[in-house]
Amino acid sequence: MLRDALLVAGKDLRIEARSRVALNQVAPFGVLVLVLFAFALDPDRGVLVRASAGLFWVAVLFSALLAVQRSQAVESGDGARDALRLSGLDPAGIFLGKAAAVAAQLLVLEVLLGFGVVILYNVDVAGLGTLVVTALVATVGLAAAGTLYGVLAAGLRVRETLLPLLLLPVTAPVLIAATRASEAALTGVTLDVATGDWIGLLGVFAVVYVAFGVVAFGPLMEEA
Repeated sequence: MLRDALLVAGKDLRIEARSRVALNQVAPFGVLVLVLFAFALDPDRGVLVRASAGLFWVAVLFSALLAVQRSQAVESGDGARDALRLSGLDPAGIFLGKAAAVAAQLLVLEVLLGFGVVILYNVDVAGLGTLVVTALVATVGLAAAGTLYGVLAAGLRVRETLLPLLLLPVTAPVLIAATRASEAALTGVTLDVATGDWIGLLGVFAVVYVAFGVVAFGPLMEEA
């Protein structure tokens, strides 16, 4: 399973490296979201700084939608999805590989958006370690859930509009927990609930969706 996951992840990352869709489209989109928020809240810099964690994760979530759609789109042409299904690869390995490729792209994007938040919103990072742990755990959950719902919507004509409707409500806990965990690291505020508890919630979400994806991805891929 792990060998198949590495094969699929390597394939997806090589495709992205050659096409540069993530670099030329997804990353500029995420930065543009941050810039628009900066324009909207610029008259009140205090509000902008206090909301920086939430705005960062909203930008990440929107960008994740594009990354997941792209991950499924590379299998839609020339019967690639059927070839992948008939390749003999373990469906659980395919799921882990595609989720790992999406997670790798999101982590690079989050680094870029993190610099954008510091520059555009004039935020002083108070807890870099907390931010890194939060980003790692939240990204695993987003990538796993996105890959799972991505293959669910892949076989439908309205997949471009259906995927956000399916994925955004499901990832609301990630948005809330990641925002709250990042607030303390970015703004130094004291939270009612400890940062570790929010990170623990992100970990539970990630474990549940990785486990569910390992079990359910094969049947969902057959139906797509």
